[in-house]
Amino acid sequence: MNKPKQPNCTPASDSKKLPQTVIFLALVSFFNDFASDIVIPLIPILLASVLAAGPIALGLIEGVADALACFIKLWAGRHSDVKHGRRKTLAVTGYTLSNLSRPLLGLAGTWVVVLILRSIDRVGKGLRSAPRDALVADATPPHMRGYAFGFHRALDNAGAVAGGLTAAAVLAWSDLSLSEVILWSAVPGFIAVLLISVGVTEEKKPPLAPTELESQPPLSPLRWSALSRPMQHYLLVLMLFTFARASETYILLLGHELGLGVVELLLLWSALNFSKAITSTSGGQLADHFGRGMLILIGWIAFALSFLMLSLVTDNTELWMVSIFYGLFIGMSEGAERALISDYAKSNERGTAFGWYHLTSGIAAIPAGLLFGTIWYLYNAATAFLFAGIIAACAALLLCFWLWPAKQNIIK
Repeated sequence: MNKPKQPNCTPASDSKKLPQTVIFLALVSFFNDFASDIVIPLIPILLASVLAAGPIALGLIEGVADALACFIKLWAGRHSDVKHGRRKTLAVTGYTLSNLSRPLLGLAGTWVVVLILRSIDRVGKGLRSAPRDALVADATPPHMRGYAFGFHRALDNAGAVAGGLTAAAVLAWSDLSLSEVILWSAVPGFIAVLLISVGVTEEKKPPLAPTELESQPPLSPLRWSALSRPMQHYLLVLMLFTFARASETYILLLGHELGLGVVELLLLWSALNFSKAITSTSGGQLADHFGRGMLILIGWIAFALSFLMLSLVTDNTELWMVSIFYGLFIGMSEGAERALISDYAKSNERGTAFGWYHLTSGIAAIPAGLLFGTIWYLYNAATAFLFAGIIAACAALLLCFWLWPAKQNIIK
């Protein structure tokens, strides 16, 4: 079985300082999520209170948008490899597209318009995600990639905190409507696009001479069978886990049904993302030390427990406690998932590897979102969360036992 090289213990002489590219990309994600999370937690509220749509519409919107993005992520990652690692242009295009379309959700008059605009937003995410993750991996030494991806996820989640708190403050202390608040999300979005345009540099690689092209190792065929067996197993289990990974906006919809006001829902969203932010960096560092798979396993088990507990929630206090528990443990595993992919990938195929990762994690989005929303509609929220918790537990068991023969690659 092919084994990816695992990072050795860091030599004392090695620098532990994150590269400038990683820091700037993390700041870009901060401001992009600042803009995004002014909008995202308002979508279920907008659908339920203004557009008279329910959980099925929310599941369709999030599922279609995520699935559309995941196919583009594979193309974008592969394209960034084919172009000899020139990834920045795709990332800039993706951030620009999202931040042009997302504020227009404030003008949506029907849930169908929300679906279209949300899909355009996610197309932008599809264009940028794999090239951006490959940029992080390109710039970071192997022994600290967990730290780098964890730091990136920490600022990403911190941006979500800032977005939720800003939306809550504006709605509480001003006369702006939901739609107007969404329109104002264009401001931090513009900062994100500006930062990646002028602050992130990519090493310029001159066109290769014919003799150099011949000496370059060819890219693996873009097919599933070209992936290593451990990678295939991991991505298949990840696909199953995606069926449980219902959009976190369903937690807000549950809070809405429990009677939480708009401002408290935004504060809950901010608390959830703050919980993820404070554990993301340390989780990435732990993944560098103890192994990526161990942190992934902890995160998936915590996800299963959280959704099982959400099925039992009956009041606001319980919802707050479970949401914070969920955020703390999920944050620990976010960097590890991406770092593991970079461990498997060859240096000239990182974009493609991250494309497969994002494709696999998103391909089940439509059935998963629709299934969760339909169970909620036909039965109740408790049944939907219970179902997702059971699926997550099964995925965690498969990760532990089906992949255990490859534990040197994944669990340790």
